[in-house]
Amino acid sequence: MPKTLLTHHRPQWRTHIGFILAAIGSAVGLGNIWRFPYLCYKNGGGAFLIPYFTALLVVGLPLMILEISLGHKMRGSAPAAFADISPHWEWLGWWQVIFVMFGIVLYYSVVIAWCLNYFYFSFNLSWGHNPNHFFFHQFLAVSKGPFDWGNIRPQILFSLGIIWFLNWLIVFLGVEKGLERANKIFMPLLFILTGFLVFWSLRLPGAREGLEVYLRPDFDKLKQVGVWLDAFSQIFFTLSLGFGIMIAYASYLPRRSQILKDATSISLVNCFFSIFAGLGVFAILGYMSYQSHQPIDKVVTQAVGLAFVSYPQAISLLPAFASLFGVVFFGILVIAGLSSSISIMEAFTSAVIDKFNYRRRSVVSVLAVSGFLGSIIFATQAGLLLLDIVDHFLTQYGLVLAGLLEALVVGWFWGAEKLRSHINSAAQASLPSFWDWTIKAIIPFTLGILFINALIKEFSAPYGQYPPLTLILVGRDWLLFTLFFAVVIAARRWANKE
Repeated sequence: MPKTLLTHHRPQWRTHIGFILAAIGSAVGLGNIWRFPYLCYKNGGGAFLIPYFTALLVVGLPLMILEISLGHKMRGSAPAAFADISPHWEWLGWWQVIFVMFGIVLYYSVVIAWCLNYFYFSFNLSWGHNPNHFFFHQFLAVSKGPFDWGNIRPQILFSLGIIWFLNWLIVFLGVEKGLERANKIFMPLLFILTGFLVFWSLRLPGAREGLEVYLRPDFDKLKQVGVWLDAFSQIFFTLSLGFGIMIAYASYLPRRSQILKDATSISLVNCFFSIFAGLGVFAILGYMSYQSHQPIDKVVTQAVGLAFVSYPQAISLLPAFASLFGVVFFGILVIAGLSSSISIMEAFTSAVIDKFNYRRRSVVSVLAVSGFLGSIIFATQAGLLLLDIVDHFLTQYGLVLAGLLEALVVGWFWGAEKLRSHINSAAQASLPSFWDWTIKAIIPFTLGILFINALIKEFSAPYGQYPPLTLILVGRDWLLFTLFFAVVIAARRWANKE
C-alpha cells in the first residue's frame, strides 16, 4: 500500500465521458485558439504539423500516460502521488499546484475577464474603427512600466469577479455535481460554437487565401531548430502537462480504467481542435486581408494582438451579423478559458484536502477569495506587462522544470516499469517497454533542451526588453517564492497518515 494512505472518502467521476470531457476541457484553452494558429503560420504552415505530431508522440502522449496512470495508481493529488513515491519528493507535487494556482491562474483569469468584456463589447462593436488603440489605450490603458501600476480598471475588475465566482461555484459543487456537470455543458457547447464559427468563416471572400497562408507547407522551415523547439514547447503546454491537473483528475477514476485509450483520446482531440479552430482564425484573417487590400502578413499578429486587435478589426468588416460573430468568438474564448481555470483550481483543492483533510467548501471558498484578490494586480494598468513577465517565467522555466523532474522521479527514482505494470493491469493493455525509456531518457532530454534554450535566450538578451532587475524581481522571484512555500507545506504532517 502507499506510504501516505489517504483515509477520507475520495469522490469519483459519475461517468467515463465526464472524465474525458473534463480532461479535454483542461487541455483545450485560449492557447489552442490564438497561439497554435500563429505558430503554425510562422513555422511552415502545414509542414509544422510534422514536428507538432512528432512532439505529440515523443513527449506529449507518453507524459500524458504517465500523469494519468500516476494519479490512478496513487489515488491522490500530485503532492500525495509524489509523497507515495518518497516523502523527499512531495515538494515537487506542491510546487506544481502552487505556481499554477498562485501564478498561472491569477493572470489567466484576468485574460478570461478580458474575453468576457469583449463578449459584451461585441453586441455593439464598442472597439470602434481602431481596435488597437481601443485595446491598449482605452480598455487596458497600459502604463509605462511593470511597477507603474496606475489604477485598477473597473470593467476588468467587474468581469474578473464574475470569472472567480464561476470558478468558485463549479469547484465548490465537487467532482460530480460541479466539474463533471460543467464540462458536459462546456465542451459540447465549445465544439458546436467553434464548428459554427469555422464553417461561417470558410464562406467569406478571401477565406481560401487565408487558409493557404495558414496551411501551405514550407518544408524548408523544418531545417530550423527553432521550429522543432516551438512544436515541442506547444505540445507540452497545450496538454496541461506539469500542472498536476491530470494526476488529480485521474485519481477520481474507478480501479478499472482505460488509461492508454483515455490518454490517446484526450491528446488527439486537443491537437485536432487546435488545427480546426485555426481554420476559422485564418479564414477570417483572409477575409480581413481581402477587405483591407493588405497582404495577410500585415494583418496577422501574435497571441493577445490576434484575439483582441486583429479579430475585432476583422469582425467590424463583416457585411452582416458582425455582432453575432463577435459574441460567438469571444463566447468560445470564455468557455475555453473557464474549463481550464476550474481544472487548475481543482488540482490545488484536491491537494489541500488530501494533505489536511479540510472540508471542500472551506478550501474552495478561501481559495476563490485569495485568487480574486491576487488577480487584481493584473487588472491594473500594469497588468499586461506583469502578465507577460510572469507567464514567461512560469511557463518557460517552472512548467518545463517540473515536467522534467516528474519524468526523472518516476523513471529513475521509482521505476517506470512499475507504472507500466499498473497500466497494463488496470487497462488490460500492453504498453511496450520502450515507454520506460521514453520517460527515463527522451522526455528529460527534450525538456532539458527546451530549458537550456530558454536560458540561452534569457542571457543573450533580456526578455521583452524589460530591465533585468524587473525580470528578476517579478519573474524569477515569483518562481522562487512558490518553491519556498512548496517546501514549507511539504514539511507539514499529513492529517490522513496512518
